[in-house]
Amino acid sequence: MTEAVFRETTAEPVTQSVPLSHLSLELGHLYMEDFEAGPERLRDHFAQVRPWVDAVRASAAAAAGGKRPRISTCFLVDDYFTRFSTPADLVPVLLAEAERAGLTIDYLARESGCAVADGVPLAESVEHRLVEAVPPGSDGSRPPVKETGWLANGERTPGLHNPEAMLTVPVWRPPAETAARRHSVFMDVELWDDEGGRRTWSCPFLAAVWQLARLGLLRHQGEPVLLPHSWNGETFPRDWDALPPLLRLNASAAPFCAYRTCSVLPARFLPVEHAVRVILGQVHVDPGALGQVAERSAREGTPVPDGIAERASYVFYTGP
Repeated sequence: MTEAVFRETTAEPVTQSVPLSHLSLELGHLYMEDFEAGPERLRDHFAQVRPWVDAVRASAAAAAGGKRPRISTCFLVDDYFTRFSTPADLVPVLLAEAERAGLTIDYLARESGCAVADGVPLAESVEHRLVEAVPPGSDGSRPPVKETGWLANGERTPGLHNPEAMLTVPVWRPPAETAARRHSVFMDVELWDDEGGRRTWSCPFLAAVWQLARLGLLRHQGEPVLLPHSWNGETFPRDWDALPPLLRLNASAAPFCAYRTCSVLPARFLPVEHAVRVILGQVHVDPGALGQVAERSAREGTPVPDGIAERASYVFYTGP
């Protein structure tokens, strides 16, 4: 005879689902110096983005097999590393220049919201989910990512820490990418620094959090995070901290989260987004959220890749 085991239902949080679009289309991710350059810089950005947006929408429609795909647009403003002007002065200009190019920004996000949103430490929670891929033959001499704040996509060039090794001529060994196609493209990504006793997350790490949020894969104790706040059309605040981390500007917009993402960015973002893919490949995503996306996408006939990084696509244009 076996004894019955009783367990409180609250002991295991239920993973709540989120509404999903087919595609989250990012219309830009600019720094404060871009805004400081004036409306002309924004005008040039959106003018270059528009043709690619049209192409991405056409591609999504073709993939939908005659059905109308749900596509939402978003824009990310850097208020984490530097702060310029105020939302009251900057956001109306941003929206006006997008409209001039025939574009609509459905959701506006603050990059600081990828660090902490509505009291939830998003970046820290993703850091706890990092599972560093150990290269074949690794001797374990390298401290883990949680201690160093660095994450690589392969085996680093070994250092000479043994005094006895200094008695002989050191033999250099190159780094090696784990999934290299004959030749390696090795990358070592700094995720944060603790200068001055304060944790500052790197741009690639916050951008990885941003991708996970857009893919609907972030949860805190089973609940969705970085939820959009509706904008009632009133004047924007004069303080960045008074602006919600994620703002829904278009009441009729498709859901913010999506099965896949596409970001149209200046080419100077290519190294950052390469780093983002390295990070996404080593994050243990909430299995409940993953299962929900897989089940729903299959039901809609739009299966998604198993690899999280493969769900993100990019268009890089040449420009400032």
